[in-house]
Amino acid sequence: MTISTPDTGSTPDTGPSPSRAAAASQRVAAHLRDAILSGAIAPGTRIRQEEVAERLGASRLPVREALRILEAEGLTEHEANRGARVPRLTLHEVDVVYRMRERLEPLALAQSIPALDRDAIEGLTEIQRRIEATTDIGEFLTLDREFHLGSYAGCGVHQLTATVTRLWNSTQHYRRAYVSLSGPGRMWVVNSEHRLILDAVEQGDTVDAERFLSGHIRRTRIELGRHPEIFEETPR
Repeated sequence: MTISTPDTGSTPDTGPSPSRAAAASQRVAAHLRDAILSGAIAPGTRIRQEEVAERLGASRLPVREALRILEAEGLTEHEANRGARVPRLTLHEVDVVYRMRERLEPLALAQSIPALDRDAIEGLTEIQRRIEATTDIGEFLTLDREFHLGSYAGCGVHQLTATVTRLWNSTQHYRRAYVSLSGPGRMWVVNSEHRLILDAVEQGDTVDAERFLSGHIRRTRIELGRHPEIFEETPR
C-alpha cells in the first residue's frame, strides 16, 4: 500500500531570518560606532551605504538599519536626498550640549549611587587606576567613558541614561581634540576631579558627587570654549 502525503509546495526563499538580519545590523553598527568614536570617521563625513556594504560584505538592508541605530545614539544624522553623515557641531552647539550634560549627568549619578554595590565601586576604582597609569590619548578616552558611564550604571531611568549616552556620543570628537591640545600636563586636574567623584560615590554622598561632577564637566566646557580652532575643520 502506498501512503501519500499532501503536497505543501516548496517554501519560498524569504531571505535571512529576523535574528540573522538583526545580528548583521548590529555587526555593521558596532563597526561604524567604533570608527566614529575613535575618530577614524570624522564629523562632517558622509557615510555611503554601498561603500560600507561592500567593505563589510553585507547587503544594503543591514547597513541601512545600522545607520538608524546610530542615528538614535546621536552618532549619525540623515539629510534628505543626501544620506547619512557624522554630525558636525559648532562651538555654540557644543557649549549647549555641555550645559545639558552639567545638569543631566549629576542627576544620573545621584540616581545611580544607591544601587552601586562594592564590586561596582571597586570596578570604578580600577578604571581610575588605569587612567592614571596611561599616557595614550585613545586609551584615556575609552577609560574615561567607561568611568563616567559606569558610574551611572545604577540609574534605573532609561530615558535619562539614554539621553546622557547620546550627549556623550555627540561630543566625543571635541573631547578628543581638547585632550590632544591640553596634553599630559593637565591630566592631574582630571585625575583629581575623578578621585573626588569616586570618594563621594564610595561615601554614598550624592550631594558632593553631583557638585564635583558638575564642576568637572563645566571646566571642560569652559576650556573647550578657549579653543575655537577645534571647530574650524573643513567637513569632508
